[in-house]
Amino acid sequence: MKNYKFTISGNTYEVEIHSFEDNTIKLEVNGTPYTVELHREVRKTKTPILMRSPLKEPPRERIDKKEGGSPTPVRAPLPGNIVEVYVKEGDIVKKDQKMLLMEAMKMENIIKAEVEVVIESVRVKPGDAVLQGDVLIETI
Repeated sequence: MKNYKFTISGNTYEVEIHSFEDNTIKLEVNGTPYTVELHREVRKTKTPILMRSPLKEPPRERIDKKEGGSPTPVRAPLPGNIVEVYVKEGDIVKKDQKMLLMEAMKMENIIKAEVEVVIESVRVKPGDAVLQGDVLIETI
């Protein structure tokens, strides 16, 4: 808001400008509100307005599982001890389903499936000590 004082023919006017958009001005003269239309060319702003088109995601290719494919290992993220195994050979495991529980650095860590898989072999049992990178389970 900007405040001005005008004197016209000896009369003093206090003008408070509330908003100025395009050719329209909302103001108050001595406490009375007015909407005024300005008769002049409106200057365009020099700041450009950026218009971006939405990003298009590339199409995802579907990968089909083949029978007898090579197994994918699930490896130990840290050295530790296996506390519990929740899966067995032949189980179909859904995404985010628990596969095993291991204790590492005095903390229990749950190893979950990242995608839907079939358990081909379980290489550990409760009580086993494992090192970082050891294969715990193989999936297809």
